[in-house]
Amino acid sequence: MFLSDRDILEAIKKGDIQIEPFENKNVQPGSIDLTLDDGFKILDDSHERGGVIEFDEEPFYLDRTGSFILSAGQFALGTTLEYITLAPNIVASVQGRSSIGRRGLFIQNAGWIDPGFEGTLTLELYNPNRLGMRLKPGMRICQVFFGYTKTSAEHPYQGKYSGQRGTTGSRSFRDREYSS
Repeated sequence: MFLSDRDILEAIKKGDIQIEPFENKNVQPGSIDLTLDDGFKILDDSHERGGVIEFDEEPFYLDRTGSFILSAGQFALGTTLEYITLAPNIVASVQGRSSIGRRGLFIQNAGWIDPGFEGTLTLELYNPNRLGMRLKPGMRICQVFFGYTKTSAEHPYQGKYSGQRGTTGSRSFRDREYSS
């Protein structure tokens, strides 16, 4: 069951959902809009990597801050300004805002936020257009939907992205299939 605006505000009041900074004006009827922070990571394809991105190492990234033009056909990582903390009985889902998607920007993250997660949300941004898109810090970029689980998670999220701040690249190299 997804939470309505009243349910979300009640969960925030109880401390089950924490958002810092929190803007009441970003609460929608069934979600909260989150804003884009100023850190971006772009795959540095100027280095020869044999034409392959491996999963057992951190790919090379260039950091950019401030306004950023996402070129046509380019993929980049961004992050939300907001740091969220979920109680062990709260789950969330992230989607790009419809108004942004109607401009052609694909916004994704893992899509699912487990109970107990805490951190900023790294967003995967892709521009399929033939023109670049200017991304500005502070723009409302995505929306988060919340729900209660039937019972609290026995093992709330403590994974490799727990507590992340800022744009966080892939940590797949920490996955058990790649560790020695």
